[in-house]
Amino acid sequence: QVQLVESGGGLVQPGGSLGLSCSASGIIFGLYAMAWYRQAPGKQRELVATITSGGSTNYAGSVKGRFTISRDNAKNTVYLQMSSLKPEDTAVYYCNAVLGNLYYWGRGTQITVSS
Repeated sequence: QVQLVESGGGLVQPGGSLGLSCSASGIIFGLYAMAWYRQAPGKQRELVATITSGGSTNYAGSVKGRFTISRDNAKNTVYLQMSSLKPEDTAVYYCNAVLGNLYYWGRGTQITVSS
């Protein structure tokens, strides 16, 4: 059974920092590309950041320079470090694992950026 479990969400003030983790089980983690998506109320889910099995990263323009995705294959975990947070970063953040036509999602964790 594949499970992706996000943690680290919460409330943070504008300009603050927060780190998310996603722990994977039931997959050969090192083979999968991993990603973080987010969905704000009333909006479509959007891609935030990706990291390939080889460690190459890519970011949405709206978070480039503020967010950092990383992975630890020994711990089967992918991370998203977020800084200089803005109210528009408020959303549910989802972890995603992809290998070919295999696609798995976590249940999401809420990030609220507000004073």
